[in-house]
Amino acid sequence: MDFQRAEAMFIENGLEYSKTLHEKLEIYANFLVEYNKNVNLTAITEPEEIWLKHFIDSILFAKYVDIPENSTMIDVGTGAGFPSVPLKLYRNDIKLTLLDSLNKRIVFLEKLSTMLGISVETFHYRAEDGAKNELLREKFDFATARAVAAMPVLCEYCMGFVKKGGKFVAMKGVSEELSTFEKAVSVMGGGEVTEINYKLGGTDGRKIFVVEKKSQTPIKYPRNSGQIKNKPL
Repeated sequence: MDFQRAEAMFIENGLEYSKTLHEKLEIYANFLVEYNKNVNLTAITEPEEIWLKHFIDSILFAKYVDIPENSTMIDVGTGAGFPSVPLKLYRNDIKLTLLDSLNKRIVFLEKLSTMLGISVETFHYRAEDGAKNELLREKFDFATARAVAAMPVLCEYCMGFVKKGGKFVAMKGVSEELSTFEKAVSVMGGGEVTEINYKLGGTDGRKIFVVEKKSQTPIKYPRNSGQIKNKPL
């Protein structure tokens, strides 16, 4: 995508843009589309949709959520790196860890990070296993997920990574309601939940839920994936 069109899209969504960022996102988009021919990473391959639905939507995290300088962040089930890799390009001070259950995606992310010249840590784990690893458990200022799973499930997968005083940030569609996951927040050590509603590209409704971590997550959580899915909190 040409710089002027991309810049206009960023400005329309209240974000800053630069030629340096544009060059990095061009590398990202081209590598994503090429790699996607052999490894299924995304159903979105049109340039304008990649910029809006992947890049801009990911970076809007930084518009709506206060991220202190040099914060640590883990992206749980990161897939092709959304939202965290575009965020890292926008805010290079973020100390980023990428976690995914498929090694093919981890390989892609490691190659991508090298091409982009960014420093990240990668872990090949299922979320419920990674959250029990002492290297990762309750170590992060932020855990994030941009996923289709329901919020009670996401809370159990992600809250164990967040340190006390940190935040779990979930990027969701408009259908999710706070009332459906208040119990999960409480059980997992969460406190206040902030709901942010916004429109992507001026029309497409989105939500961000920001869950504050007020106490340690009980050691028995997260449970195994079967229990999480069959008996959500």
